Amino acid sequence: MGATKNFPPCFQIVAAFSRHDAALEWLWTQVQESFGSIVALSPKFAFTESQYYRSTMGLGLTKQFALLEPWYDPAELAKHKLMSNDFESQYATQFKCEEERPLNVDPGYLSMTKLVLASTKNREHRIYLRDGIYAEVTLAFRNQQWLPMPWTYPDYQREDFRVFFHEARNRLVKQFAES
Repeated sequence: MGATKNFPPCFQIVAAFSRHDAALEWLWTQVQESFGSIVALSPKFAFTESQYYRSTMGLGLTKQFALLEPWYDPAELAKHKLMSNDFESQYATQFKCEEERPLNVDPGYLSMTKLVLASTKNREHRIYLRDGIYAEVTLAFRNQQWLPMPWTYPDYQREDFRVFFHEARNRLVKQFAES
């Protein structure tokens, strides 16, 4: 019988996109109050790889990532996805935007070997967690680089996104070595 171990060192990652800068700013406040301290915030990236969200979110979307500390327990992922869905609903209700969905929030976590994202959509490569929430390995860290999986969304295959994840992983490695 194999011996169980604690989860590997991880940081929580939150991805969000909107056409409203104010929505992202509002979200980062909610994230810090609910999840932990944001220790790194990516630049805002133009979200141009898909038209999937056009009808519900509009045009001119930007995406941004937040890296949080302290250490993250991956068992919290489903709970945090449900909370992020609530953030989306709260923003839409509170600020009465013209779009059906003015804010999209996707929590996940980054370990030394993978970037995992939560989703409400069931697909053949996703693992059911609980309460209608699934998890997928979106990127794998091999040969000193972040590599996409066959199902990885096109935007997560971008080099500028992966630069942010590489910097986040470097921070994780450094903190783990110091602990």
